[in-house]
Amino acid sequence: MKRFASFAITIATLATLGIWWFSPEQVIKRRCKTLLNTLTLEATTGIPGRHMKTYQLNSLLANEVTLENPTIREAQGTFDRADLESGFSWLCNQAKQTHFKLERFHKINVTGNKATVELTLTALVELPTYRPADGSYDATFEWIRDDDAWQLTRANWKNAP
Repeated sequence: MKRFASFAITIATLATLGIWWFSPEQVIKRRCKTLLNTLTLEATTGIPGRHMKTYQLNSLLANEVTLENPTIREAQGTFDRADLESGFSWLCNQAKQTHFKLERFHKINVTGNKATVELTLTALVELPTYRPADGSYDATFEWIRDDDAWQLTRANWKNAP
């Protein structure tokens, strides 16, 4: 009887953990973290290693993505996935380093196949002559579920107070 109770408790715990792990909110959290990790380019990483992240970025983006920000004029507007990949490839070649770190999630709202995430992050984009991003930012990411994967459709960020 004790073995059956232990087995039942183990199965119930694993089932609960599985439901939590695959819940839309947790999946969206992991996608946000993956996006920030993909955008991070270490100073010690070679150009070929950096360009491998382009493939990761591709899987995170919808066919069209809208970017809104107060400081980088070139990163304003709606872009095709190919345009963003090209821009990221340029960044891989030019940046001394980039760092994107999630500070905290504020709100995650999942409705059907759409999700909105509000978060705070710290960012550093160091180019040879200037830093277009350096500090704390409040960001909103909008995701859409397409072909069994969540893809970014909109990113909005502004300086955190």
